[in-house]
Amino acid sequence: MKVLKHSRRSFLKGAASIGAFNLLPANVLWGATAPSNQITRALIGYGSIARSHNHLPFKGSRLVGLCDPDQLHVAEGLTEAEKAGWGKIKAYKDFVELLADPGVDVVHICTPPHWHGVQSVMAARAGKDIWCEKPMTRTVGEGKRVMEYVKAKGRMFRLNTWFRFEGGFYGMGTTVKPIRQVVENGLFGKGPIKCVFGAGQGFSWKFYWSGKVNLQPEICPKHFDWDMWLGPAPWKPYNKHRTHGTFRGYWDYDAGGLGDMAQHYLDPLQYLLCKDETSPVKIDYVGPKQHPEAVGRFDRITLTYADGTEVILDGDESLKNEPFLRGSNGVTLWPANKLEGKEINGGWTNTDVAKRQYFGMLDANGNRMDVPAILKELPDPAPQQTDFMDSVRTRKQFALNEENGFRSSTMFNLAIAAERLGRGFEFDPDALVAKNDEAANRFLYQELRGKWSDEMFRD
Repeated sequence: MKVLKHSRRSFLKGAASIGAFNLLPANVLWGATAPSNQITRALIGYGSIARSHNHLPFKGSRLVGLCDPDQLHVAEGLTEAEKAGWGKIKAYKDFVELLADPGVDVVHICTPPHWHGVQSVMAARAGKDIWCEKPMTRTVGEGKRVMEYVKAKGRMFRLNTWFRFEGGFYGMGTTVKPIRQVVENGLFGKGPIKCVFGAGQGFSWKFYWSGKVNLQPEICPKHFDWDMWLGPAPWKPYNKHRTHGTFRGYWDYDAGGLGDMAQHYLDPLQYLLCKDETSPVKIDYVGPKQHPEAVGRFDRITLTYADGTEVILDGDESLKNEPFLRGSNGVTLWPANKLEGKEINGGWTNTDVAKRQYFGMLDANGNRMDVPAILKELPDPAPQQTDFMDSVRTRKQFALNEENGFRSSTMFNLAIAAERLGRGFEFDPDALVAKNDEAANRFLYQELRGKWSDEMFRD
C-alpha cells in the first residue's frame, strides 16, 4: 500500500489554521444585497444524472453554470437550463475554471465515481459547498481524504441519496424512520441483527452493469476530451463503451451494480442499524473470479460488525425467502407485501399489511405484530437536517454528510475490494486499513493518475 504524502496528524495540524476562517457563500455575507438573494450553484458534469430533479431543475437555489468534457453535453445542458427557466447560464471550459469562479457557492458533482473524491477535495479547497452524486467515492482511501478535508475546511457536504430521511425504502412500504424506531428501541433484542439485501427483499443488484473484455481502441470524437474524462483513472485507449451510459461496467470508473446502488441501499441500513460511527470488521466473499478490468457478478458478500451484526448482499438469490431483518430474539421484519400469502402459524395472511403500507413484523413464534400500534408507543428517532440549502445558509451539518456518508461508502467499498480479490479479509474500522493484508489495502487505497494525485493529497 502506498503511504500517502500527508499523515492524518500532519494534515489536521496544517488544516487547523486554514479552518479558522470558513469561506461563506455570498448571500450569507451580504444578505439582501446579494444577487437575487439566492445561493448560486453550478454543475460539474452533464450526463443523465445531472438532469434529474436534484440537480439542473432544482429550484431551491439559482443555477449559474455547468461544464462537461463532452461539448455535445454542454450544448444540451445550456439549452435545457434555459428551458428550465434559468436563462442563459455560463459554460465553463472545465471544472477547474468553474471552481475558480467566486460567483459560485455550491457545486453539484455529477461526474462518474472515479472523479468524486478529487473534485470534492478541490471544491472544498476552493471554498465551495458540495452536493455530490453517489457513490461518495470508489475507494476507502479517497473517502477518508474527503471526510477529513471537507470537515477541516468547514464546508457543507451532501450526498445525493435520500432514503435515510425521506422517500419509500424500496419494498418496505414506508420510510426508513419507523424501521430505525423499532431497532433503536430494542425490538430485535440485545444481540446482533442479521440483514439480507437481495431481489427477494426488494433490492436489485443490477448485474447488467458489466463491462466488455478485450475492447479495441477507437477514434475519439473531436467534441470529447478523453483525457479530462479519464482524469485520475488509469490511462486507457478510448472506446465508447467505457464512457457515458456504460462506464459503470469498468473497475477504473465504478463497480457495476454495487457502485450504482449500494449507497442507496446501505446508507439507510447503516442509519437504521445505528452504525453511523463504525464499519464492518470482517468481509466474506463467495462468487466467480473477476476480470481485472470488466465488472462481473457476485453470489454473496457478507459484512460483519464487531458486535456480530451481519449484512448479507445476496447476489444469487439463494436467500430470497429470508426476512430483511432478523433479531437475536427471533423477531423478523419483512417488506410490506412479502407476508402476503405466506403461511403463518397454520393460517394465511390477508391484505392488511399492504393496505396499511407498513413493513411486516413477526414475533419469535411466527405471529404477526401490530406495527402501527407498536410505533405509536415508541419515541421518535432524533430529528435530521434535510434541507441542504438551509445547511449552506446556517452551516448546520446535513443529514447525509461527509462523515456518515464516508462510513456507508466504506461498507460497499470493502465489499468491492473482496469481490476484486476473490476472497474475504479483516478490517480495522478505526485505522481504516485491512489487517495484515497488503493485497486488500491496494484495492482500498488506490493510486491516482498524474497531477490529480497531487490535487487530492496536497494541503
